[in-house]
Amino acid sequence: MARSATEITDINLFQDDFKKIDQKFLTSVVSIIRIFIYENYNLKKQFLLMTKDATYAYGELICSSLSLEHDISKPQRISCLDHMKIVQVDYGSNFVAILTDDGRVYLASNDSNWKTDKTFRLISNDNDRFKMIACGGSHLLLLRQDGHVFAIGNISYCFSINEKLPYESMIHIDNLENVKFIACGKYHNFSITNKGDIYSWGHNDFGQLGLGDRKNRNTPCLVSFPNDDSINIRIKEIVAGDRHSLFLFENGQLWGCGFNYNGELGLGNRRSKLAKIPIGNLQQIKCSKIHNVSLAYDGSSYYAWGKTKYDKWLLPKKLDGHPTSFASASVQVLNSPITFGLTSTLYEFGSHDSISYKSIVKLFDNQDNYDVKFIIDNKHIKACKCYLKSASEYYGRMFSGNWSENDQVIITDYSYETYYAYIRMLHTGKIQN
Repeated sequence: MARSATEITDINLFQDDFKKIDQKFLTSVVSIIRIFIYENYNLKKQFLLMTKDATYAYGELICSSLSLEHDISKPQRISCLDHMKIVQVDYGSNFVAILTDDGRVYLASNDSNWKTDKTFRLISNDNDRFKMIACGGSHLLLLRQDGHVFAIGNISYCFSINEKLPYESMIHIDNLENVKFIACGKYHNFSITNKGDIYSWGHNDFGQLGLGDRKNRNTPCLVSFPNDDSINIRIKEIVAGDRHSLFLFENGQLWGCGFNYNGELGLGNRRSKLAKIPIGNLQQIKCSKIHNVSLAYDGSSYYAWGKTKYDKWLLPKKLDGHPTSFASASVQVLNSPITFGLTSTLYEFGSHDSISYKSIVKLFDNQDNYDVKFIIDNKHIKACKCYLKSASEYYGRMFSGNWSENDQVIITDYSYETYYAYIRMLHTGKIQN
């Protein structure tokens, strides 16, 4: 089975691409992932289309990579993915990778170096299970469930290696532990640890690693931000483009560094050093490794900056027309819509449909799985911030502000029994008598 989209994507945005496909089939599509693959230095548009029951390939190159016959009027079902629940999709210059809900990673490519045998290749055949993937131009990062990070592909861009390029086996990235998030630019990489520390490595010719210089790094290095009130808040997300990087913090502040000739950093100038971008209260950010444009969403409006179809926007501009997704926002600034894959992080605790009821209950008052304690009359209630943020708008505001780094909340206005019943109700949906 397939996973539904992380954002609602209007099928009409792709009417020029899908005009020859049966419209009845298109009404069953719940997720569209637009993939850009290079062939002989030309960029080709390819698609993965997901229904509630299956995943389909559409495009000559993606079909060829999967031993399927491309039919302009009919997307081809990828039978090897049947019965798999896909939680993340990402792609590089010549490959596409997927992560399933059981922690397995599969990869397909038209590049013979990957040795995929014209199908989706299972990356690891042992007991490894992963919780996140990130694709560079020609390499793949994998975040294992225990917080360790691995790389596979042409990692000569990011590491100093003397052996044969490891397309066939994963390389463990030393000195990285307790990682909860990974991101890739074309040739540079980031990780965020459970403590909120940011590490970067790879190409740094425009200062895209945020380290204050332009020296490449073969091993992860700690990123230190300048003294600023906004940096007292934990990092929320990192996105990386071809040669620039954006850092979103829990309080909605945005920082950037790297290539800025087209205004990719939204600073109002073409400086490349790490700096705060003059826009705030943001909830999400996006950028593409293909397009020199950046997008952001503040909960009600979308913004764009960089190289657009109109001009180079050096400062963020609020988009007119009330776009309803990043895909529709991209239509306004580019010649056609782009998507940003399918991400698992929004689903980790995003809704009661994405994880089982049993798993939700285990997040409540669990000694082995919590990151915040509510203290009432010297008694403790243990919980998980991420789930509470998704279950309650109140906790969403609380743990995105000054409380984001605190692991204790003192309650004085309610009794222990009352507050315990309330937190339990958020997890179980029932009020205990």
